[in-house]
Amino acid sequence: RDEAGNMLDPDRTSTVTLFRAHETASRSVDDRIQEEKTRLQNLEMRRQTLFSSVHTYSLLMNLKNFVCNIGEDAELLMSLYDPEQSEFISENFLVRWDSMGMPKEIEKLNNLPALFTDLSSSDLMRQRLYLVCQIIRVGSMELKEGKKQTFGLRRPFGVAVMDITDIAHGKIDDEDKQHFIPFHQVIGENEPLMAVFNKVIATREVNHKGQGLFVTLKLLPGDLIQVRKDFPHFVDRSTAIVRKMGFPEIILPGNVRNDIYVTLLQGEFDRGKKKTPKNVEVILSVHDDEGNPIEKAIFPGAGYDGITEYRSVIYYQVKQPCWNETVKVTIPIEDVCRCHLRVMFRHRSSQDSRDKSEKPFGMAFVRLMRGDGTTLKDGKHELIVYKVDVKKVEDAKVYLTLPATWAEVEEKEKQTGKQFHHSGAIPMTKDSFQIAMLTCSTKLTQNVDLLGLLNWRSNPEDLQQILQRLMEVEGGEIVKFLQDTLDALFNIMMETSEKDTYDTLVFNALVFIINLIGDIKFQHFNPVLETYINKHFSATLAYMKLTKVLNYYVGHAEEPTLTERLYAALK
Repeated sequence: RDEAGNMLDPDRTSTVTLFRAHETASRSVDDRIQEEKTRLQNLEMRRQTLFSSVHTYSLLMNLKNFVCNIGEDAELLMSLYDPEQSEFISENFLVRWDSMGMPKEIEKLNNLPALFTDLSSSDLMRQRLYLVCQIIRVGSMELKEGKKQTFGLRRPFGVAVMDITDIAHGKIDDEDKQHFIPFHQVIGENEPLMAVFNKVIATREVNHKGQGLFVTLKLLPGDLIQVRKDFPHFVDRSTAIVRKMGFPEIILPGNVRNDIYVTLLQGEFDRGKKKTPKNVEVILSVHDDEGNPIEKAIFPGAGYDGITEYRSVIYYQVKQPCWNETVKVTIPIEDVCRCHLRVMFRHRSSQDSRDKSEKPFGMAFVRLMRGDGTTLKDGKHELIVYKVDVKKVEDAKVYLTLPATWAEVEEKEKQTGKQFHHSGAIPMTKDSFQIAMLTCSTKLTQNVDLLGLLNWRSNPEDLQQILQRLMEVEGGEIVKFLQDTLDALFNIMMETSEKDTYDTLVFNALVFIINLIGDIKFQHFNPVLETYINKHFSATLAYMKLTKVLNYYVGHAEEPTLTERLYAALK
């Protein structure tokens, strides 16, 4: 081609001119290749610098449009997912879509931003990372005309998944590029949504027919506070904040969190007198010891206020439904000890007249806090499903005396040495139901020894044993509650200032914690310790007692039992 880009005619152009044009074109191609190599090298260097210097990241996503012919209202639940571990990393970002194909809040059209926060470098460097969207239709049991149908039912409709591994690894960085995420409809509106998107991830082939989501994505360094400061043009009041289901790599003093994630996993339900399996709807709510509902304590997804009662997706005539639906329960820390989850099970009929007469057929519950003051353990829990007696179900004092989980029954059998025979006021059913719990709290612990230290004033007579047991607590739990742990140790020292009974034990505990943070596994908590010392430490006379213990160790260094402690203190 000539300089203007016109194609040269070999029959009318001299050999020399053709040769020079070829040389020019070759140089131009080489220059472009070199430019691209340099750009990729710069991007890789920037990525390496970013990942080595920053501990917490945020992923900004903006939902521009959702094109799908549903015909009824819909809910879009978007979250980050690790297919290798089959686990959700983040809570849900919830978007409500109307039957006309528009967002429920029309002012958000073409602009539905969400910030996925608290992501660590290990989260982003996972082998594979996906953005998944579960689409739930809200309307009748079946998509057909009819005036007498039951409405307001949540039914599985489809999924959309996108591999964002390269974006998470920092290899792609273009916030203006719109990504199309193809839609995949479930078969017969009966497949579990999690099974559907796992299948789509595995096959990578979707016949979307032009239906799907349009999103933009950008990885930002820093936590929520840092991102708001550095990128105010990206994050404003309209941006939904989507938390990680877990903690960031560094928990700074003053960062208070108290989120309890409840996942409705699966169940198996007897059909009873029906010829076909039930259409089971799970109704989740939070109640106090008196049975009063805790208002607006359940959050199905970021972007909306809390609700008092959560209703699950309904799978049509499935004996063993698998929901895998996660909600966040947020209640004041001081109220957790007196609250419990109540789960009701109801068969939903597609005909409105029949549906109105259907009463709940089963009930389960579980306390959020155990008898020893620790929160319910993370992981799966098999709940006991009780038969519903409407009068007794309303009275929490009746059912709260019964065992809530099969693990409680096993524990009781071990203690008594006898087989458990239920003789309670409410009969059990043959049905089964599983939930999973995950507590993300900087104030509530699942470790009874750490709890003993944090609540040491309740049992001052056990203080010696409490301080000794602290050094057996797993390091990850201690750094999570670092400020409260240090506050408790210094308070013990200051509030027992007239005597030195506990000084040595407190000194050893402080040395243990400081050495723990010096360990390579927890060294990124060094800034947290420095922040505590500079901004939160207030036990000004503690140095006198600590120096006294150190002097004692130095003066008795020849004693074998004290030599090791002295070395640990002087590290």
